[in-house]
Amino acid sequence: MKAAQERTHSSLGHTHVSDPTSYDCRAISGILARIGDKWSVLIITRLGEGPRRFNEIKRMIGGISQRMLTLTLRNLERDGLVSRTVTPTVPPRVDYELTELGRDLLGPISALGDWAIRHQPCILAARTHFDAKEAAQTPHQERISAG
Repeated sequence: MKAAQERTHSSLGHTHVSDPTSYDCRAISGILARIGDKWSVLIITRLGEGPRRFNEIKRMIGGISQRMLTLTLRNLERDGLVSRTVTPTVPPRVDYELTELGRDLLGPISALGDWAIRHQPCILAARTHFDAKEAAQTPHQERISAG
């Protein structure tokens, strides 16, 4: 019975593990939260173009604070996605680049970004439709509640 539960099956080119005890949902959630946050995605994308210095990354990613960039790079390094190399010069030179694991993640992140760009008009239209529908229902809902 256990062997049957541990079998994998393929659907639409994806492999799924049948046994839900074979992975830790909390650990996976933590990983997805890290790689799914907007700063990590932008940093990984920029480092996919090649190694960068801290201030280069900061200039390339508008709106990120120095503290947030520092924290995000440190977390990406901790997760094994980014490497940090210090060259002992005056002042010290620090370069960041994707590790092999980070380069492997670049493909799915790029695909997700491409999907978002292609579907942005559809999503904006859906939001507009939803908001208009909500606005039209709100007065009606308030009348029902008040009655």
